[in-house]
Amino acid sequence: MKKISPSMDEWLKEAKADPAALQVGMFLVHNGVVRQTPKAQVRQGFDDGSQVKGMEFAYDDAKVDAVIAETYKMKGIFYIRVWLNEGQLELGDDIMYVLIGGDIRPHVVDALQFLVGKIKNECVTEIEQKQ
Repeated sequence: MKKISPSMDEWLKEAKADPAALQVGMFLVHNGVVRQTPKAQVRQGFDDGSQVKGMEFAYDDAKVDAVIAETYKMKGIFYIRVWLNEGQLELGDDIMYVLIGGDIRPHVVDALQFLVGKIKNECVTEIEQKQ
């Protein structure tokens, strides 16, 4: 069942209150949303003329937890929070939010890229409904 999206203002407030925040010089937020353009067209350039009208989304909690733990081992990363939606999603709905805090920009950018890529490739199931 589709969830209510979190508040990034609240997430950042909580993150900055965390004891680890004293080591954080930068936070990055990723917000993935359901788009109309099919994944195959965006990623591989394959345009079959179809458009996405919605998506069925699910994830494996244990795999997500393992990937978060792996990301915490990266240099300079001190804070991570992940929210994933589920169920039948419509165009514009939030798929995920990821917040990462670390010491310097290169470490945080690399960790965000790593974590979001791992989640998308190893932890979730996305079934696009096309029209």
